[in-house]
Amino acid sequence: MQRGSARLSVHRDDEMKHELQGLLRSGHPTRTEEWQDPEPTAEDDPVIWRGPVVPGTGERPSLASVRLELARYLARGAFPAAPGELAGALRRGQAPDDLVAAVRRLPRAARYDNVQQLAEGLAARE
Repeated sequence: MQRGSARLSVHRDDEMKHELQGLLRSGHPTRTEEWQDPEPTAEDDPVIWRGPVVPGTGERPSLASVRLELARYLARGAFPAAPGELAGALRRGQAPDDLVAAVRRLPRAARYDNVQQLAEGLAARE
């Protein structure tokens, strides 16, 4: 039901959906002009969990990047919980498989009250 509070007209909304369709389907920018592409990532952008791998570097993700990635997929209602429950919540949130696997490898008897504790547990094991 349209309530009339939309910022854009129906026609502009459809036009914007059409413009994004190529990007959503392909996973990369589809513009022919480079200046129309979205801005690339900056050097100070946080590295996400197991992000781009550069051969020969054994970089471990920082605690902040692990916490950021976990917070993207876990809600407050997921805590307190054991690793098995948290892995299920991550799976339902469509988290990357390697992040779910890392949470599953945590000690079963452990219990985590928030994302910070979980991130510290993961960072200590990786």
